[in-house]
Amino acid sequence: MDDGRPARREAPLEVDGNRLVPIVEGPARLRALLALIESAHSRIRLYYYIFKADATGTAVREALLDAMNRGVRVSLIVDGFGSSDTPASFFAPLNEAGCELCRFVPRFGRRYLLRNHQKIAIADDRAAIIGGFNVADDYFAPHEAGKWRDLGLEVRGPAIGWLVTYYDSLDRWVRSDNASFRALRRMMAEALPPASGGALRWLIGGPTRRLSPWARTVKHDLEHAGRADMIEAYFSPSRSMFKRARNVAKRGGSLRLITAQRSDNAATVGAARLLYGGLLKHGAEVYEYLPSLLHMKLMIIDDVTYVGSANFDIRSLFLNMELMLRIEDAGFAAHMRAFFESELADCERITPELHKARATWLNRVRWTLSWFVVNVMDYTVTRRLNLGLD
Repeated sequence: MDDGRPARREAPLEVDGNRLVPIVEGPARLRALLALIESAHSRIRLYYYIFKADATGTAVREALLDAMNRGVRVSLIVDGFGSSDTPASFFAPLNEAGCELCRFVPRFGRRYLLRNHQKIAIADDRAAIIGGFNVADDYFAPHEAGKWRDLGLEVRGPAIGWLVTYYDSLDRWVRSDNASFRALRRMMAEALPPASGGALRWLIGGPTRRLSPWARTVKHDLEHAGRADMIEAYFSPSRSMFKRARNVAKRGGSLRLITAQRSDNAATVGAARLLYGGLLKHGAEVYEYLPSLLHMKLMIIDDVTYVGSANFDIRSLFLNMELMLRIEDAGFAAHMRAFFESELADCERITPELHKARATWLNRVRWTLSWFVVNVMDYTVTRRLNLGLD
């Protein structure tokens, strides 16, 4: 899992009294997560979509057990659908040690469609790590191993206060025997921080009656953007959200998109390729990431940066529980845009000519079918489908 060499860890940046550290390389993210757990004095809160019973999952579990042995209170919530392959016996030592453990398993009905796609780790009330990665070996492997290319962000400072309050509200809803969509919507509305909360603003996504705070805010930023750079592992937005992104280029601005050329779910690649033509026609630049599987979620819109768990697809925009951090700071945006440009060296640019050559009638049928299934069915289901896109 670790190649023994020092893994790159970005220098901290100060924004509005908060210390932000982007964590790009897999081994560095694992070390940061374990260090966060080891640094806790009173409380650890974790929430993950996937928590596997592999070497990484075991290392994190043992770190939590060590924390409880020194008197730290530990709460852990995992999504029962995303972590369905992890046996209950793996979590038994945590239960026996007194961990507040919950596996969120949606009931049949509307709630069955809901996925907790968030990734949150909080130590005490002072530090947190968010991002797109789950707790499994493939998310922490060295870059050259060809596994998931992802991004984490360590946050220290006053912004953590709201995140703690939100986690506790979400924890109460998840553990409720009668948890309902109505109660979830009420919880989300009550937890929403004020729009004027400073340069850092937490945004949550979920099954709200109207657009979620995350979807509504990114929609507004795209509508007024002159420049947008996006790294999106899964790019299959609704028609209206696609237009907001495309129109950045259409009205003469700059839109650059990096998405996956390879994935463990080939249908997500096909779904994205269905949309390339509409982007290229209006001058957007489209790239596919080559060296490894892409799992990153990063958006830089003018001087605003979004980092978190949400893809730019229908599930993340309208249904899944998601957590994003919006950072409005020119210096941080410039730093992350430089990172974006460094990633271009590992990408293939999709020219109109290349896209036209790929877009045979058979491929267009496959891409259309891919877009449909990934936006209607859960990714853990669609990755098992073979649509001839391998």
